[in-house]
Amino acid sequence: MDATQIKAVYFVGIGGIGMSAIARYFLHQGMTVGGYDKTPTELTQRLIDEGAHIHFEENIGLIPTECLNPESCLVVYTPAIPAEHSELQYFQRNGFELQKRAQVLGTLTRTLKGLCVAGTHGKTTTSSMAAHLLHQSHVDCNAFLGGITKNYGTNYILSPKSDYVVIEADEFDRSFHWLRPWATVITSTDADHLDIYGTEEAYLESFRHYTSLIQEGGYLVLHTGLKMQPDTKAGVTTYTYSREEGDFHAENVKIGNGEITFDLVSPLGNIPGINLGVPVTVNIENGIAAMALAQLAGATEEEIRQGMASFSGVDRRFDFHVRTPQMVYLSDYAHHPAEIRQSILSVKQLYEGRRVKAIFQPHLYSRTRDFYREFAEALSLLDDVTIVDIYPARELPIPGITSKLIYDNLRPGIKREMCHKEEIPDIVRRGGFDVLVTLGAGDIDDYAPLITQILNEKA
Repeated sequence: MDATQIKAVYFVGIGGIGMSAIARYFLHQGMTVGGYDKTPTELTQRLIDEGAHIHFEENIGLIPTECLNPESCLVVYTPAIPAEHSELQYFQRNGFELQKRAQVLGTLTRTLKGLCVAGTHGKTTTSSMAAHLLHQSHVDCNAFLGGITKNYGTNYILSPKSDYVVIEADEFDRSFHWLRPWATVITSTDADHLDIYGTEEAYLESFRHYTSLIQEGGYLVLHTGLKMQPDTKAGVTTYTYSREEGDFHAENVKIGNGEITFDLVSPLGNIPGINLGVPVTVNIENGIAAMALAQLAGATEEEIRQGMASFSGVDRRFDFHVRTPQMVYLSDYAHHPAEIRQSILSVKQLYEGRRVKAIFQPHLYSRTRDFYREFAEALSLLDDVTIVDIYPARELPIPGITSKLIYDNLRPGIKREMCHKEEIPDIVRRGGFDVLVTLGAGDIDDYAPLITQILNEKA
C-alpha cells in the first residue's frame, strides 16, 4: 500500500507503550485511528481522549467503519497478540496490509535520519535523554520511545520541521532489523529473550546483523567490552564511564548531596560541567551515549549542558515517589539480572549506610527459568528482599518454574520472604527499611500509588 492511500490505521494491541506512540503519530496526521487491547489503562484512556476509537473485547463489530476498507486502512499489530486472535485473523483473511510496529518505524528511518538506541538495557532512558536533548535544542526531533517521559508526559514527540527521529530499537522478535539507522547506540548485549533466540550466540548474531543496517555514511556508538562484533561500514566510536577505554567518557565525576556532576570527554568536543537531572550513577553512561547522539546531530555544547540538567526522567525508570530525609521510595523497571544489579548498586551508592529493601516481581516464566541464579546473585547484594509471584505477560506457566527458584538461591543469611502481590501493602506497612525499591516490568508498579500513600502516612 502506498503511503498516500492510507486514510485509517487499526492497531491490534494498541495499549502497549510502543504501539501507542505510533498511534499518536497517525492521530497527529489527521487519520482515523482505531484499536483493540485486552485491558483499559491510563494510556488507552489518553488515546481515547485524543481521538482514538478503542475497545477491549475481541469483536469485529466494534472496529470503526473507516478501518474496514483494505484499500485505505493499514493494520499494525504486536507480536504479543496470539495468532488465533479473531480480529487479527479477520484482517489476514480479508486482504488488509498488516505490519508490525517495527516495520512502520523502519519506514520512518528511510525518510528521516534515524537516531536509534539498541541494547538489552538502558534503551528507554538513553533514547529519552537523546530525544530531550534534541527537542529542546535548535535541532529538534521526532521521537518514538519505550516509556513516558516526565518532561513531556508522553512517549511520542512530533516535530514536522526536524529531519531527525529518535527510536528505541527493540531486539525482541528481531524487531530492530526493520530499522535503517543513520546513527545508533548499542548499550549492552547481555543475553535475553531466549524464548525467541534460543541461544546467546543467536542473540549476539542478531545485534551483529543490526549493525549491518546502518546507512552508508552513518555512525555506530558502541559500549566498550561487548561480546558482539559489529558488521558495518559506518564510523565506529566507543563510549563508557571509564576514561581508559571509551572515545566518549566521563571525567571528574562528583557524587554527593543528591547530585552527580562530571565532564564529558568527546571526540566531537568536550563539555565540562554536566549536571545529571536524574542523579543516579547508571545515568552517567546513559547520558554519555545520549550526548554522543546529540553531538552527531548538531546540538551545541550549551544546549546539551542545559538539556542534561533539565531531563526529568522516565516513568518507572528510577522513578522517585517518596524522597524525604527519613524515607525514600522509588520504582524501577529493571527486569534482567544485569539491570537489577546496576539498579541496586546505584541505590546503595546514592544512599550509602541506609537500610535498603527491594520488592522484586520476576517478569516471564522463561526469563526466570533461564536466569534464576543470576537474579538471586544480583538481589543478594541487598540485605532484605521480598520476591513476588512471576508476572506471566504473554506466557503460559512452565512446570516447575516459580519465584521460589530465585528465593532458594539467595545468599545465606539474607533477610528474605516470598509473597503474593496482594500482600505488598502489608509488607510495606511493616517497615524496617529506610529506602524501598520496587523492581520489575510487570504490574508491580500498579501498587506505587498505594505504597506512596502508606509511606507518607507513616512519615
